[in-house]
Amino acid sequence: MPFILKKFPVTKGKKIQIALLQDLTLKPKISSRMLSKSRVFNSNKIPYKISQIIEEDYIYMAVFEGYSRGLKPLVTFKDFAIFDKPSGLMIHPISKDTKYSLLDEIRFHFGEKANQAHRIDAETSGLVLVGKNNKTTNALATMFEKKEYKKSYIAIVKGNLKKEIIIDKNLKKEGKAIGVRMTTCSKEEGKESITKIRPLRYNEKKDITLVEVNPITGRQHQIRIHLHSIGHTILGDPIYGVKDKVAEDYLNKTLKEEERLEESGSFRLWLQANYLEFIYQKINYKIYSKNKDIYKYFND
Repeated sequence: MPFILKKFPVTKGKKIQIALLQDLTLKPKISSRMLSKSRVFNSNKIPYKISQIIEEDYIYMAVFEGYSRGLKPLVTFKDFAIFDKPSGLMIHPISKDTKYSLLDEIRFHFGEKANQAHRIDAETSGLVLVGKNNKTTNALATMFEKKEYKKSYIAIVKGNLKKEIIIDKNLKKEGKAIGVRMTTCSKEEGKESITKIRPLRYNEKKDITLVEVNPITGRQHQIRIHLHSIGHTILGDPIYGVKDKVAEDYLNKTLKEEERLEESGSFRLWLQANYLEFIYQKINYKIYSKNKDIYKYFND
C-alpha cells in the first residue's frame, strides 16, 4: 500500500493546523490538503478536524511512500525524467485505497520531492514528463499551462478515415451525473477545442484506421470526444460511442470485461501520447514513445 501511517511528535495543546505548520514544517497548502482529506489522525485513528486542539504528544499521518513494480523511466536527465506509461495505470492515487499508480514509480526512483508535470488519462499510454524536484516540476508544469511544447498522439479509430481533418468544436461537461464525460457544444458555450487528425494507415480487414493526433488545445477528453463527434470513435473507448449504462458502469468500476469488449470493441483505449518536444534551459528535447503495442494490435 503506498499510503502508510507514520507517527510524528507535536506540541500538545496546539491547534492541529498550527502544529502541522510549525512542528512538522508543512507548507500551508499541503497541511490544508492533509486535513481536508482526513489523513491526520489521533492515537485512536480518528481523523483530526480543522482547528481541533491536540490532546496528545503525537499525531499520525497517512503518508505516501512509493514502491516499484518494475517500471523504469524511458529516459533520465539531471532535473527531470520521462516515463513511458502503460495503459491502465493512473498517474496519481485517487484515494488512500489506491494500491498502485505512476506516482509510486516516480517517488521510488527519484524521491519524495519528484512529481509529474502534467497528466494523461489512466487508459492512455505513453509519455509523462516528471520533475525531480519542486522547482523543476513547477517550471515544467508552467510550460504545459502556457502550451510551450509540441505533443502528438497516435490512436486506432473505428472506420476508414480517409482525409486529414481539423476538428474545431467547443467542449463542455455533459449534464448527466455519470462522472467525467464531455460533449461538443456551440461556440457560445463551453471552451474552445481544436484537434488536428491525420490518417496514417487503414486496416480493411478490421475496418480501423491508425491516426496521428495533434491537439491544438488541451481540454479534458478532447481527443476522445472530437474523434467520436466525427464518427470515428477510438477503439476500446468505454465512455464515448457506447450506451449510457455502459459508460456509467465503467465510471463506477462495475463494467465487466466481456461487456466492455462487446460494446467498445477492445479491452483497452487505443490512444497513446507518442511524441513530446519542448525546450528546457535552452536545450531542445524531442522524445518518442518506444511502446509498440498500438502498432502490433493494429497490424495483427
